[in-house]
Amino acid sequence: MRHYECDMYGHVNNTNYLRYMQETAFDASAAAGYDTARYTVMGRQWLVRETDIEYLRPLRYGDMVRVKTWVADFRRARSRRMYELWNENTGELAARAYTDWVFLDAATGRPATIPQEMVAAFFPEGAPDSAPPRDRFPDPPPPPEKPFTIRRRVGWQDIDPAGHVNNAMYLSYVEECGTQILPVYGWSAERMAAADFAIIVRQHRIEYLQQALLNDELEVTTWIFDLKRAMAMRHYAITRLSDGALLARVRTLYVWVNPATGQPVRVPEYILNDFAPNIVSVSSG
Repeated sequence: MRHYECDMYGHVNNTNYLRYMQETAFDASAAAGYDTARYTVMGRQWLVRETDIEYLRPLRYGDMVRVKTWVADFRRARSRRMYELWNENTGELAARAYTDWVFLDAATGRPATIPQEMVAAFFPEGAPDSAPPRDRFPDPPPPPEKPFTIRRRVGWQDIDPAGHVNNAMYLSYVEECGTQILPVYGWSAERMAAADFAIIVRQHRIEYLQQALLNDELEVTTWIFDLKRAMAMRHYAITRLSDGALLARVRTLYVWVNPATGQPVRVPEYILNDFAPNIVSVSSG
């Protein structure tokens, strides 16, 4: 892991896991005979519809990561790809994830039927008889009285070769929103360090609904729900200001930990009181 890929805790930033997954998916597709040049000739492309990633153990500067990936299924125009990210230094599983991809006609942007020869290329011994179950992206509870909002304009550095915001960048947007809210409620990074706790991401689930484009002005809105002893869910909605379109939804599980040990710690009552305007409900746990 490179130094610039790490955050202030010395962990590899959450967004970079998605970048590793994306590159590995491209490599795996090319190994099956479907590289980007072939998709261009076919007039087809893959677009991410949903990603779920669970962070199990942090990767740190100097670690080597091995990304394992495989296709779980093909449906008419969709495919689920699974991932495991292994720390080569320790032999531990660092993260596991899946991504649901949609197969599109590049000219129209509409779903296209996945050809049987592609299925055979990825499953030379035959496609599996069963597919992983799909559950709908959960609707969040209604927002509290004071949801927190930031605005951000899509920059050139956010755009990928497909001409829209790269899927990993959406995590950067919500990360920016999640860090900006902290000092608003009186919790700077320095104060958290002095209080001897840190907030880390355990899981992201992202639903991509529409594409964000260069110079779009985005609004990222967030609130907390399902607060328990040492963890809480945070909902993020990313919308485009020009037409109000909902572009993506993110459901993030945060855990409060002791920064020295990495062990979960109970959220102090005074912190709950500080963030109360941004919390929908509190449940015991």
